[in-house]
Amino acid sequence: MTGRGEQAGWRRIVLYWGPVLGYAGLIFYLSAQSHPDEDLPSLLGHVNDKVLHAMEYAGLGGLCYRAFRWGATGPLADRALVCAIVAASLYGVTDEVHQLFVPFRESSWQDWLADVTGSAAGAVAARRLLGTSWVSPFVAGIPPQ
Repeated sequence: MTGRGEQAGWRRIVLYWGPVLGYAGLIFYLSAQSHPDEDLPSLLGHVNDKVLHAMEYAGLGGLCYRAFRWGATGPLADRALVCAIVAASLYGVTDEVHQLFVPFRESSWQDWLADVTGSAAGAVAARRLLGTSWVSPFVAGIPPQ
């Protein structure tokens, strides 16, 4: 039988880091498509590629901030904003390397720069939004650390 604290720890990991892993998996899946423009809705086809990169990574940056702030402890939680931006940006590097091996896809430092910009914007937005009283970042039964 597991202790109450251990259960809360696992719930915290699943509830805060699960969305990060799921979203990163979605990014990986989309990056593995040889012709992503065929899979995207026509509305998004009119948006610049760099804007799409920034929007995509803004989501990852926001989820990373949430996970580092309330799903981690100690120095990681204290430096959640920086950790989120760095983690999402590093994932952007791996995404660009991954695209080197996908037929008909290109990898560029400009795409990565858009990823970094989006990561920072998403993390900062999450910090501001999740710090308000009308959005509770905590899950019932798991006290903040």
